[in-house]
Amino acid sequence: MKLSLTPKENIYFTLLAACAAHLVDAARVLGEVAAADRPSRVALVEELHAVEHAADESVHALIQKVNSSFVTPLDRHDLLLLATGIDDCVDLMDEAGDMMLLYKIGTVPDAAVRMISILERCAELTVEVVPRLKSMQRLRDYWVEINRLENEADKIYRQAIADLFDTDTDGRTLVKLKDVILTLEASVDAFERLANSVETISVKES
Repeated sequence: MKLSLTPKENIYFTLLAACAAHLVDAARVLGEVAAADRPSRVALVEELHAVEHAADESVHALIQKVNSSFVTPLDRHDLLLLATGIDDCVDLMDEAGDMMLLYKIGTVPDAAVRMISILERCAELTVEVVPRLKSMQRLRDYWVEINRLENEADKIYRQAIADLFDTDTDGRTLVKLKDVILTLEASVDAFERLANSVETISVKES
């Protein structure tokens, strides 16, 4: 289905694109947090919090627009679902970065770094797909690839947890690292839920 949008209707996709852009910023800064030494993480986590706050404002602007409008180019529930889905992704990435700082993690495990790379790719794909929601064209590749990436992250997560219990890491450090890896895995899951929402909307609008 191809939507014929007026300028007033286009604003919804402009606002949605603004929300999605914060995904790329959050994933990038999270990668920098993971690569940094502990003293350098303080400023980077503050930057990550700033991205999360900016994302909240963008999501709030879209929600306000939807709630104050009588007619929307997509079902209002679907627009809100996309907005809150993006918000969930950013919140979880922010939480993962915060944990690395608060738990005083030293070297971030390779598995966590690999999962952050997956998050960066998920963010890029999501930003790329938002403009295509206008025409509902070429969307399938997006959710198929996100699903593949989520499966890859699941494998990394399971192996990482197994490896943690096979090391001589003390109990407190083990719990901290497990929490970080679990939160990263939850972040990827949030991207998959967002992709599932796009798939559902595509089916409804086709």
